[in-house]
Amino acid sequence: MYRQQKVSVILPTYNEKDSIRECINAFFSTKVVDEVVVVNNNAAQGTKEEVEKTRAKQIFERKQGYGYSIRAGLKSAEGDLIFVCEPDGTFLPSDIHKFLAYSDDVDFVIGSRTTRALLGEGANMGLFLKWGNWFVAKMIEFLFNTRSISDVGCTFRMIKREALKKIQPKFRVGTSHFGLEMMLWVFVKKIEHIEIPITYQKRIGISSVTGDFKKTFVLGMTMIFMALNYFFNEKTS
Repeated sequence: MYRQQKVSVILPTYNEKDSIRECINAFFSTKVVDEVVVVNNNAAQGTKEEVEKTRAKQIFERKQGYGYSIRAGLKSAEGDLIFVCEPDGTFLPSDIHKFLAYSDDVDFVIGSRTTRALLGEGANMGLFLKWGNWFVAKMIEFLFNTRSISDVGCTFRMIKREALKKIQPKFRVGTSHFGLEMMLWVFVKKIEHIEIPITYQKRIGISSVTGDFKKTFVLGMTMIFMALNYFFNEKTS
């Protein structure tokens, strides 16, 4: 609970068996999290059992994809302040306090992994990923006249329930670029937002997307075309 507001955290899982239990416990250890919703998206064998050793609520989404997972989690979460994060060891659950510090002022808080001082050794933020994210972010910032953003790929974020209600019916993406769709609707609907620097560490296990250059490149191009499409076709929705 944070200032009389219930706090929910959504954790999608596919290949995080070795890190998810620690992540769940770390979120509850912050003393502000009331609910952790784990969305098991055909996850690796043993993941279900790891989650069952915790206080988290586990739901199952059979449609494969990051977007389908998050959308299922958003429907299940009961909090007033809803967080999305990945349980792969790259993010620090304790950073939730950084997001909450801005929750009185804005409805959507986005994390950024581009601050060099907060990058852990071995974190997957090489030149291509860093500057690719920055380029797409600045393009979107220009097109939608947003507040300053530098990282469109960060999956640690917070949204208030009232703001979510304005954009949730618009969601259509079920795969890796859902995170961008969520951001674009925030910008289209002119929901107050801010980006904050957060810690980014080495992943535990192998990513199904960013560990593959070809997949990362395709995702980046998809994001660019999606942003242009929303600018020309959804700007006045």
